[in-house]
Amino acid sequence: MIIKKAEFVVSSADVGQCPQTREFEYAFIGRSNVGKSSLINMLTNRKGLAKTSSMPGKTMLINHFNINGEWYIVDLPGYGYAKRSKREQDKLVEMIHRYVLMRQQMANLFVLIDSRHEPQRIDLEFIEWLGENGIPFSIVFTKADKQSHGKTLMNVRAFLTKLEEQWEELPTHFVTSAETGEGRDAVLDYIEAINRGQE
Repeated sequence: MIIKKAEFVVSSADVGQCPQTREFEYAFIGRSNVGKSSLINMLTNRKGLAKTSSMPGKTMLINHFNINGEWYIVDLPGYGYAKRSKREQDKLVEMIHRYVLMRQQMANLFVLIDSRHEPQRIDLEFIEWLGENGIPFSIVFTKADKQSHGKTLMNVRAFLTKLEEQWEELPTHFVTSAETGEGRDAVLDYIEAINRGQE
């Protein structure tokens, strides 16, 4: 897939404020500081499209980006940022849940996992919740360039092995690096296949 045009459309505080469109949406979510904005910029080949920050938990809204005038990337707030108040955390969780459960245009949710870490309970619980609610999703392992190839594969395998305790069939997964562009074509080809009704 060639991305000719990528532009920011709107930020929404709730699913009810999201654009009234019929085009497919591909949402990206993960723990704070997992590299979500960097991945979106890498996929679209637009360096400053999604705002990156050294401070975790920056994204507090649902951000829509129109791609080629045909479909949308949606940048969802990160979960699990400990420095937020309980009230703020609960509000974000509700916002995320409402979007994921109610947004009919969402064709797939990409769950980002930092490939440098061993399986984290918060990620496993979120994925289990997606399964319980029948949400279509894929896993994107990020920051593959931050360690050796062998270490990345080891951590990916450990995460998938953990999932196998609950899942008969594992979700589609990708290994990516925002720095090197690894995984870009695979993710975009996957989106294109869904757009064409081939997935």
